Amino acid sequence: MNKKKDMETKNNSEEFPLEDATLLQPETEEQSVATEEADKVADNPEPDPARQLEELNDAHLRLRAEFDNYRKRTMREKADLIKSGGEAALTALLPVVDDLERALSNIRKAEDVESVKEGVELICNKFAGYLSQQGVKPIEAVGQPFDPDKFDAIATIPAPGDEAKGKVLDCVQTGYTLYDKIIRHAKVVVGE
Repeated sequence: MNKKKDMETKNNSEEFPLEDATLLQPETEEQSVATEEADKVADNPEPDPARQLEELNDAHLRLRAEFDNYRKRTMREKADLIKSGGEAALTALLPVVDDLERALSNIRKAEDVESVKEGVELICNKFAGYLSQQGVKPIEAVGQPFDPDKFDAIATIPAPGDEAKGKVLDCVQTGYTLYDKIIRHAKVVVGE
């Protein structure tokens, strides 16, 4: 019987060696946190993949619908801006148009050409002032060296002197800039 007891002890010691049992150490804080998290995962059943897929699909569809609404709204706002964007500029031009209409009606009746000339100059100055407020400025051309980025040469003529060669001698049509961006090139005559 002792033999049998020794066998059982030997089998038990193989399954649970005493050396390992005596080497048990207290659990560290990191290990206890990891154990708690593992317990939580074990308490919560595995998430249902079909449910997760449905939730992700729903979120995706909502996001697409939201983006589509944003796209449509911005297109509508852009169309409204294009449609009525020039309203302020055109409204400010109406007094100039009124002045031109009055000048035309006075030209037909006027006998004094000098007063008509002064009236048209006032209207022209008023319009130039409006353009200046909007950032539109004329390009100074006569006497400037020819620059193909600013000017369109429509003709070349012999220069009256050597210092006039390669310079603009006459401006046929004034060029304009809008905040330093050329919106119309000046048509000029260049000396050669």
